[in-house]
Amino acid sequence: MASAATFDEDLTMEANLQSILSQKTLRWIFVGGKGGVGKTTTSCSLAIQLAKHRKSVLLISTDPAHNLSDAFNQKFGKDARLVEGFDNLSAMEIDPNGSIQDVLAAGGDDAQDAMNSLGGVGNMMQDLAFSIPGVDEAMSFAEVLKQVKSLSYEVIVFDTAPTGHTLRFLQFPTVMEKALAKLSQLSQQFGPMLNTFLGQRGALPGGQNLEDMLSKMESLRETIAEVNTQFKDADLTTFVCVCIPEFLSLYETERMIQELNSYHIDTHSIVVNQLLFPRKDNPCEQCNARRKMQKKYLDQIEELYEDFNVVKMPLLVEEVRGKEKLEKFSEMLVTPFQPPE
Repeated sequence: MASAATFDEDLTMEANLQSILSQKTLRWIFVGGKGGVGKTTTSCSLAIQLAKHRKSVLLISTDPAHNLSDAFNQKFGKDARLVEGFDNLSAMEIDPNGSIQDVLAAGGDDAQDAMNSLGGVGNMMQDLAFSIPGVDEAMSFAEVLKQVKSLSYEVIVFDTAPTGHTLRFLQFPTVMEKALAKLSQLSQQFGPMLNTFLGQRGALPGGQNLEDMLSKMESLRETIAEVNTQFKDADLTTFVCVCIPEFLSLYETERMIQELNSYHIDTHSIVVNQLLFPRKDNPCEQCNARRKMQKKYLDQIEELYEDFNVVKMPLLVEEVRGKEKLEKFSEMLVTPFQPPE
């Protein structure tokens, strides 16, 4: 049986997300699940509710598909921007899969220029250093976290990419450690020769050398290591799982919760979207048959996750887009939906 990572089992598990809204110490909230289950609608709705309880809320999309702009009918980009109609809720859409060249060049650093100036030797070193799977994503996400950390938001909500991407991101601290260790080893072996070569070519303004690139990576590693420590603190971080009452979604949710437990990341809330609640006298055979199927999986969810807050959200007849509809939908995260008789 799946269980919450570090949640206090003495607390009564309710069918809403009130516990998250009431936990004033929370700094990081992740919303994740299989593609197409309503993660963006859920994260937007949660952020709206949080804005009622916290001084400042930042909603970040790390999903390359980026749906925040569509959800709020407002264009967002890589810089935080206030959501129209709010004075304490901002949003931004970032790409955690940027190239390693972009990261090394961030902030005006010339480390990439140095590698380019080395020609074949530099390319060989770079290929060796960045051959570790996931290091590209790790460094890019570290840069994002570094930027976010510098912002003064009280709580940050991540609308994450589909499950596989999210779980890879949790491995980034380890990936960064490996990459830095490999670069340090290469620097010890070839550093003096390469620095002499760079000095002769005059490739780096301001006297920068290979150590500058290592310093850059070390700074990113320290940032992601610090944030990773916070991610494993249940007082600071929680993960909200989003699913629909179907086999594949339930399977992926269980896999994700097991992985989150292995990373010691707190999770005690599940939002089940797209539930049908047909009236008892509804003559629609398809509606009733689908509701019967959904009930089977909903019963399994409630049995598997009896120590979770399981929130049941209805399938609506229209898209949840725009501030007003999102606000209305968000109310059901706090006050459970009451199906018709």
